[in-house]
Amino acid sequence: MSKLQEMYRNAIDLNRYSNGISRRLIRAYNDVVLDAVDQLRGIDELASPVKAARLRAILAQVNDSLSTWSATSIDEITREFQGLAVLQSEFSAEQLQKALPAGAARTVRTVEISPSLAQAIVTSQPTAAGVVDLSDSFLQIASDPITFQLTVGQQVSLPNGEVLREAFQNLSSRQSELFSLSVRNGILEGQSIESIVRSVKGRLNREQRGSIDTIIAAGGQSTSIPNNQIRAIVRTSVNQVSVAADRIVAADNPDLTKKYRYTATLDTKTSAICRALDGEIFVHGKGPYPPQHYNCRSRYVNIPSGLEKEFKNIRDDYGEWLNDQNEATKKDVLGPGRLAMWDGLVKKYGANDAIKKYVKKDGSELTLEQLRSRYFSGQAS
Repeated sequence: MSKLQEMYRNAIDLNRYSNGISRRLIRAYNDVVLDAVDQLRGIDELASPVKAARLRAILAQVNDSLSTWSATSIDEITREFQGLAVLQSEFSAEQLQKALPAGAARTVRTVEISPSLAQAIVTSQPTAAGVVDLSDSFLQIASDPITFQLTVGQQVSLPNGEVLREAFQNLSSRQSELFSLSVRNGILEGQSIESIVRSVKGRLNREQRGSIDTIIAAGGQSTSIPNNQIRAIVRTSVNQVSVAADRIVAADNPDLTKKYRYTATLDTKTSAICRALDGEIFVHGKGPYPPQHYNCRSRYVNIPSGLEKEFKNIRDDYGEWLNDQNEATKKDVLGPGRLAMWDGLVKKYGANDAIKKYVKKDGSELTLEQLRSRYFSGQAS
């Protein structure tokens, strides 16, 4: 692979990584709802005063359980993103080394990710510009040290300015209120408890099989929308962290990369803003960086100094490149057991559109350890 192809593969793998995190958080969230509806089924046989008291207790428990889920989710994401930032900074440095001539490649500086980075990602108050503007202390770091640390001063915000902690806390509190409202309104309207249960949980069962899309489709009004929101928050944040890691490497190697190329071609529903930016080249610090919106899969690639024209003329034909590779390479990129799916998409849509459709449909998952093995141990997962 060369030029943009490694970046595309990395984007596909990061989508799988975000799937894994999302599924765990979604399952834990859904269990709160399923626990509550199981308890609701037992109140029909109670006398009115006892029934009312039991209902209040159930709704209070939902609120407490979702609050606990929010805190636990934030802790898990903090741990995951610390590891992701380290891995992606190493990946970005390696890609810059590969693109440079041998002599220049040896001068690429490595980056040390501060242990406080992940905590900053989920707790720092957002700035108006979010991750686009790095602090003055970050930009003025001397060029002498081999490594430097990204510290709490460089925070990562979601596209609408809402940091992760706020996002999960707000989601849990909103869903607690909506669950309570749905149940109370159903009772006031004379609906049976079973009807209310079907409304809030849909066909969702514990340990629901299938992809995240399948889990969402099986859910009801208290699970489907928040499940989608959880996935959007995680996907967007994974992209944000990976882009931040790329930028750290670029900032520590200002003589080796002065520009970057914006790439938005892995998304079937590319927004108007990302579609307009696709393939454009910008000077570091003077252009927009992905993600530009929730669920953004756009990425960028650091351009080695002196190769700006070459990168400008690269065609975004990753689908065609992949389709021309041998079976082993396809399995490595697409995952085992997915060649038939890929061939079907190519036949229906053509290779370049097929890769977009594939990424959208790909519900497979990778852990952080599996990501590392794919890039630094020579092992396909």
